[in-house]
Amino acid sequence: MERRGFIHDMLDVKLLVLYIMSRVMYPVDLQKIYELAYQDDCLSYFDLAQAVPQMVESGHLEEVEGKRYVITEKGREACAVTEDAVAYPVMQRAQAAVDRFNRTVRRSSFVKTSVEQREGGDYTVKLSLNDEVSDLLKMELMAPTQKHAYRLAAAFSENAETIYRLIMDQLLTQPKDDT
Repeated sequence: MERRGFIHDMLDVKLLVLYIMSRVMYPVDLQKIYELAYQDDCLSYFDLAQAVPQMVESGHLEEVEGKRYVITEKGREACAVTEDAVAYPVMQRAQAAVDRFNRTVRRSSFVKTSVEQREGGDYTVKLSLNDEVSDLLKMELMAPTQKHAYRLAAAFSENAETIYRLIMDQLLTQPKDDT
């Protein structure tokens, strides 16, 4: 029977992992590697569960805190030489997945939320948006229930930039002259 797809053997799996890991900006666990690498129906989680430890043993990947992995200099060098062996459609889809992941992780480092219960039984929701230098916006809101508090935090996480822009627009808009 003819095999479909682009991933046919362990070498293909390892080349794809090198390609992905050379572009990921943050340490990732095996599950995230699988999510980023699953660009071909012929790839299975078990292939990665076998390939990643072999790549750690060979010095192409390094295990860091909490069973997460980063690429080593040896891995980067190997990827530079072999990345053109990754099938182009798989490479494109993997690059798009890595770009989405990097954007999501980067954004989450700028948007922070926390929920704390107060003595009266209600909740304080702390929200902040920062850039790489300092806080752009810090707010504390009161929520009557835990459910409302988590809804506020989730809504802020999803829309932090829009909320900041709306507040700035309102504060910087010239008041209308009532003459």
